[in-house]
Amino acid sequence: MARSSVVTRKGQVTIPAEIRRALGLHEGDRVTFVLERGGARIERSGSVISSTRGIFKSERLASNADALRAAAEEAIAADVLERLPRP
Repeated sequence: MARSSVVTRKGQVTIPAEIRRALGLHEGDRVTFVLERGGARIERSGSVISSTRGIFKSERLASNADALRAAAEEAIAADVLERLPRP
């Protein structure tokens, strides 16, 4: 299977969807470029998520995005209230 793409001014290339699916690539995955005689090969080299999974140990269950966002908003609001001048 051969597919083509265009190199941008910044040297970026979009990997065609068919190729991403065939390699099992998802957002955040790492790829490796291997130079070969007359060309290059792209390989899946793992996910940032899977390679960093478990580096922060905690007894707490993982929160979902909505819970994390709500906690951040509460922390910001508490910080703002603490910084307000008292009458």
